[in-house]
Amino acid sequence: MATKTILFLSKGEDSASTRYRALNYYPSLAQAGWATQHMSFHRGLTGKLAILKAAKKADVVVLLRHGLSFPFLQLLRKASKMLVFDFDDAVFTKSSGKPSSVRAKRFDKTVALCDQIWAGNRYLAHRAKHVNQNVFVLPTAVDMSRYESVVANKPTEFVDLVWIGSRSTSKYLKEILPILELAAQKDSCLRLKIIADFSLESQYLTIIPVNWREESEVQELKQAHIGIAPMPDTPWTRGKCALKVLQYMAASLPVISSNCGANAEVIVHRKTGLLVNTENEWLEAILELSKNSRLRHEMGKNALQSCSQSYSLDKCSEKILELLEKKNSVPSS
Repeated sequence: MATKTILFLSKGEDSASTRYRALNYYPSLAQAGWATQHMSFHRGLTGKLAILKAAKKADVVVLLRHGLSFPFLQLLRKASKMLVFDFDDAVFTKSSGKPSSVRAKRFDKTVALCDQIWAGNRYLAHRAKHVNQNVFVLPTAVDMSRYESVVANKPTEFVDLVWIGSRSTSKYLKEILPILELAAQKDSCLRLKIIADFSLESQYLTIIPVNWREESEVQELKQAHIGIAPMPDTPWTRGKCALKVLQYMAASLPVISSNCGANAEVIVHRKTGLLVNTENEWLEAILELSKNSRLRHEMGKNALQSCSQSYSLDKCSEKILELLEKKNSVPSS
């Protein structure tokens, strides 16, 4: 059987969406007989011509996350035997959550011209179906083998909350810092670990800054006790695909999260974590888990099981391979 080729197009290999929604699938795709290729977008004519040339040779082209200017998009459509748009953010709005007619029009044109749409959650899928019915929900997947191979000792004299992310979403953490400080005043064992490219300062809460590195993120997560995921409910955040929540769950951590977006889809309240709506509920949830090691352990165990069953790289790889065989079929739901 001849080898089939799948070409991923994105803004770069260092992008989280590229790592999680393309590069992580390379081993599974190769095992199933697919040759994989990645190319980054280039503004210059030479770069665009190279992409079109590669697209003509590929059996499937997957456009990751970003819409393209219409003339080039049309050329890519003509060059591609099968064109897929994969997205894991509300790219049709501004990052503030406010509407953007420019982004919405580009998104609609992109979606309309593709054979399949792979959406990171149900909210994104619903938006895409306004334009194209051939939409499938493909959750962000976690490579469970990375977590299974790491054994980390947790501090016994402290209870460490952990937040993983980047400077771009630091505002969500800053918004609940006063609640975290109040919790620390009520429970002196509490600390906050921030795995990111920034840190915060606090008079009342011990903060442990950790520079994010791919090779150490799993160990840093597993050494913590509780994962936190604060997030406002806006059109932009509803498009988020719960990556940090899934990372916490894969690390066997109970999760406290704002009750919105994909986070609320992934977390089972009082089984794998706690979903909260108000500042007072945040405070109560933190104190409940900080003072109950048995509950933390039970929720963490359930979280790991749930992540393995529904969001593992193996499960999502199976779905991608199924989708690649569908071509232009329309999903039943």
